[in-house]
Amino acid sequence: MKTIRETLEERERENLSPYATLSVNSKGRVREEEQCDIRPVFQRDRDRIIHCKSFRRLKDKTQVFLSPEGDHYRTRLTHTLEVSQNARTIAKALQLNEDLVEAIALGHDLGHTPFGHAGERALDLLCSKGFGHFEQSVRVVEKLENGGRGLNLTFEVRDGIRNHRTAGRPSTLEGKIVRLSDKIAYVNADFDDAIRANILCEEDIPIEIRKAIGLDTAKAVLGVEKAELIKRVDLEEETIDEVVAILAAEFEE
Repeated sequence: MKTIRETLEERERENLSPYATLSVNSKGRVREEEQCDIRPVFQRDRDRIIHCKSFRRLKDKTQVFLSPEGDHYRTRLTHTLEVSQNARTIAKALQLNEDLVEAIALGHDLGHTPFGHAGERALDLLCSKGFGHFEQSVRVVEKLENGGRGLNLTFEVRDGIRNHRTAGRPSTLEGKIVRLSDKIAYVNADFDDAIRANILCEEDIPIEIRKAIGLDTAKAVLGVEKAELIKRVDLEEETIDEVVAILAAEFEE
């Protein structure tokens, strides 16, 4: 008699795209483990991330604003949930592995500093070997969690976490989706938070960028703007660089 896990794995083979990363084809874990009778490997990884202490700590880490007044600004946890939602929506449309996408998305910022990238730059100056949050996120899941034993995640999830940064090159399409979804989430959310804080207004942002990414959060996350970003990946580097430059200039002022 088939286990529930085997039934779910069979559904993946029948329903997912030929380009999807199937659970049964995972490269496995550093330490071999007995398979779960209910959950495929990527779903199991997702659950481990959600229940780890580092995930819970994301709620008290700010996203961009160091000490915002009000309850409606993004935190690192809400950002992570937005990335996961974006990525799962895209993965579902493309018939890729949603469990893998969700695990990578929920784990991608586990090692991020408080105070956003300002905190990351500060640690990079203080650490003799430098500091990158993507490397620290991998270190969290490989070494720091679970009393120093790590979470023993699959190769594909660790690869997606390590390579979610702009210069990263994920080995799976699911990892590439998370990499793009991270940008979709933070660009629109950072503008939204900046406008809420009266640091920016819409007129400060060049019209071509507004047309490319949209400033209506609901439309940007769920509608036309996302589809355009997926189709026009060439926007990814140029537009993101312009957006970051605008935000940096405004924050310095």
